[in-house]
Formats: sequence, C-alpha cells, structure tokens
Amino acid sequence: MTSSSDWRYSDARMLVREQALKVLMAKFGSQMVDGVPKYPQNTIYECAHDWVSQGHTNTSGIVKYYEAYYS
Repeated sequence: MTSSSDWRYSDARMLVREQALKVLMAKFGSQMVDGVPKYPQNTIYECAHDWVSQGHTNTSGIVKYYEAYYS
C-alpha cells in the first residue's frame, strides 16, 4: 500500500495530524527538567500518528490520550 492510497495520509488526515502536533507540542513540547525535555519528541509524534491512525477526525481529547498512554 502506498501513502497515496492509505486513508491515514489523505489531505484531511494530514490536517488532523498537523493540528494534533500543534496541540501536543504547545502542551508538552517545551517542558524541561534539568535542561532535558520532560516529554520526548518521539512520543509526541507517535501519539499524533496513533491518534490519526485510530480514525479520529479532530484533536478533541488528544491531551488526555497523551497523558494516559505516552507520558
């Protein structure tokens, strides 16, 4: 399956992915502990990918989802 035929990479889903990354980065991306990111960026990207892959069409609830499964 190519990315052009995969529904997770449609224009609409890529927009949700972009919005998810913005929300997660704003909430968790800049938090530091002793000069080290408190939340690794890879977990933020994985969360956004999983969120879209599960069929979510908006970002409502993504912060709680991240806190439950990635932090």
